[in-house]
Amino acid sequence: MGDQTDELVIITRPQEGTAVIAMNRPDRMNSMSFELMVPLSEAIAEVAAMNDVKSVILTGTGNAFCSGADTRDTEPPPNIDGMTLSRIATRAMTVLSDLIPSLQRMPQPVICAVNGPAIGGGMVLTTGTDIRIAAESAYFRAAGINNGLTATELGLSFLLPRAIGSSRAFEFMLSGRDMSATEAAEIGLVSRVVPDDQLMDTALEVARQINGWSQHGITLTKRMMWAGLETSSLRAAIELESHTQL
Repeated sequence: MGDQTDELVIITRPQEGTAVIAMNRPDRMNSMSFELMVPLSEAIAEVAAMNDVKSVILTGTGNAFCSGADTRDTEPPPNIDGMTLSRIATRAMTVLSDLIPSLQRMPQPVICAVNGPAIGGGMVLTTGTDIRIAAESAYFRAAGINNGLTATELGLSFLLPRAIGSSRAFEFMLSGRDMSATEAAEIGLVSRVVPDDQLMDTALEVARQINGWSQHGITLTKRMMWAGLETSSLRAAIELESHTQL
């Protein structure tokens, strides 16, 4: 995949050891149409296989990171010929539901440069990354409940309480309110907030710090951090970590 600006997902290599994946549908606030999500999944797999890439930055073009579901989108999920409507719906959710696990499977840490609104599924994308840095103009909204649906989707009920605590997660998802970048930093949803024009430079600097260490150590640390979030006890976490030290 190249870096032509007419592509819906752009992969660039701005510095040695780092790849940037940018969702490029700014006219629709990078909303989650299948037209965008399928090439995003392909880009994640492509970059994951790049052995000379130690760190990844995920961002959006334009003034938004990702605005979630595209209610105007009529693009169907891929490979649905001969399917019933219920099977098409299942296929659609399969495509979307693998996005977060695919980010976690990447051997490289993923830095999310949240350049603007992250709404609904777009917010979930941010929580599936390893490090989150927000521009001052960014804000977060779970969104589903605003539309008469559940605010939980694509793993948010698992990811958000682990990032900010259960009480804050309940309040945020049930209220349907927006969370500013400043508040997100105060409660730990993002690592830091920076002026909009410094966002990418800051993300690249964090990537350079990561790139200074061994590929093996970086990958194992990422895997153990996620395994630790999912493990059920301290003893299980220690057991997992002990094997990676051998």
